[in-house]
Amino acid sequence: MRDPQPLASLSLTHVHYNPGDPVSYLCAWLALVPQGLCVSYVTLVWATREAEILLMFAGQLACEGVNWALKRYIKEERPKQMYGKGYGMPSSHAQFVAYFSVSLTLFLLLRHQPHPTVSHRPTPFGARVLLSLLALLSAAAVACSRVYLNYHTPRQVVVGSCAGAVFAIVWFAVTSVVRRWGLLGWALDTPVARLLRMRDLVVTEDLSEAGWLRWDDVRRKDGTRRPQWGAAKGKEKGR
Repeated sequence: MRDPQPLASLSLTHVHYNPGDPVSYLCAWLALVPQGLCVSYVTLVWATREAEILLMFAGQLACEGVNWALKRYIKEERPKQMYGKGYGMPSSHAQFVAYFSVSLTLFLLLRHQPHPTVSHRPTPFGARVLLSLLALLSAAAVACSRVYLNYHTPRQVVVGSCAGAVFAIVWFAVTSVVRRWGLLGWALDTPVARLLRMRDLVVTEDLSEAGWLRWDDVRRKDGTRRPQWGAAKGKEKGR
């Protein structure tokens, strides 16, 4: 009777860390950020049907493809004290989060131009700057965690971060051209895009605002919306 085949580990979520080191434990959780972002991408695309989010996700996948090609072209090994498999140059985690954070920053500061409405005040520019800085700092934390856990050398992380940032800038430029030439509008008018209810609203309105005014108007018409506190108080004084 043959010996049973040894079990393998799913390396997608398998992280080595020092259980006696709280920082190492935190870094292990940071290693799962790319997987969490992928879940967020898919959830937002499905829930909002926003073309901008789909374009950003497409760029993220293309960036991963570039990382796959670079690793097999450079063929630089990981640190010797690491038990992981595959090449280490450039760091895919660093490249992933660098693309995401730079893309989000470019969108919030350059492309996102929300218009105020009667009942909604868009997120101020200063708040968008702070959100961008938070995204960049979070990306730096993920990149540093790869060195701390000995998955990559500092140089591999730096190259990965630079590759992700450069690709984000290039992809932003490409999508800007696509918008300027009207190609996005043409794509959204195709039968498939209309069947999937794809839209392009997040550039000029906050995600929290999308559909809210229509919902509030429906509640007002059917009488299920409670009167505003200030209006209700004014009526009581008038009695």
